[in-house]
Parts: sequence; structure tokens; C-alpha cells
Amino acid sequence: MSVTQQLGGPAARGLLPGTGGPGGGLRESAARFALLPLRLFLGLTFLYAGVDKFTDAGPFSDAMTADTVERMLDASRDQAAAGWLSDLALDHPAVFVNGAAVAEIAVGGCVLIGLATRWAAAGGAVLALAFWLTISWSTDPYYFGSDLPFLIGFLTLLLAGAGPIAAERVIAARQARRSGRLFG
Repeated sequence: MSVTQQLGGPAARGLLPGTGGPGGGLRESAARFALLPLRLFLGLTFLYAGVDKFTDAGPFSDAMTADTVERMLDASRDQAAAGWLSDLALDHPAVFVNGAAVAEIAVGGCVLIGLATRWAAAGGAVLALAFWLTISWSTDPYYFGSDLPFLIGFLTLLLAGAGPIAAERVIAARQARRSGRLFG
């Protein structure tokens, strides 16, 4: 018996993580929150990337929007796995960059707060896959490109969901309480 248990402290009552109490052990607590860093990273990164495309501070500032996209796609088009997708984007560069920015903001915001996380992760996976197949496909070695890790991160969220700290959990709990009052 530990000194804490002998003295009757919080660990003796099972109230501290790792003591086998109601909240589970330290490993269980860590596992429960394991997706939070991934959600924060992906959400903040995609939110920033989308907002950056609409501000003067980023690489897509004002008059450079279409030119920058065209240069980037032209440079990677011949070696892209999905050249047809590059051609489509080259035909409509303003639509492409604005659509990508809006999608990045929506995906980033939803993933960050944990709202419709699986849907947002699916959207993020599609975006990352499109970027990988068009722009960063020819990156050598492949692990220098960032789009593939983003794709894997979004696939992880798609499979696992948001985790415990998420707006969708708060909404579901509120609906369950409301349903319990109505039908309970």
C-alpha cells in the first residue's frame, strides 16, 4: 500500500489519473485525448492556409493570385499524377484558388472546433489528395512533400472521429438531454 493510500488522499479514492479510478488510468486518459493534437494541427494549418490566400500577407496576394497558381501548376503539370486535374485548374485558376481557400477555411474551422469532423476530414483528405496528385507528386523524396502527411492525418480523423473535446459532442449531449425530457 502506498503512502498516499495509507493517508487516504485523492489517489486512494481513485480520483487521480493513473490510479484506476473512475476516469481510468493515465494511459486511458492519454488515449482518449490522442486525436486532439492532430485536430489542432490540421485545423489551424488549413484555416491559416485558407485565410492566407485571401490576405495580402500570403503568397497569393491580390494581383498575383492567378499568376501564382498558374506558375505553380505549370511547373508541376508534366510530372503530376493527375495532369488532367492540373489542366482543369489551369483553365480556371481564380476559381481554383478561391475554391481551395474557401474549402480550406471550412475544413480547418470544422476540424478545429470538432464540428462535423468526419465530413470535414473527408473534405480535407480530398483537398490533400488533389494537392498531392497535382503539385507535390514529383517531390523527391516523397516525404519532403507535406500533402501526403496531411492526407494521412485527415484519413485518421475520418476513421476515428473528433475525440472527446468537440462541439459535435456538446450538441449531441444537448439533444440527448432534450430528447430525454420529451420522451423520457
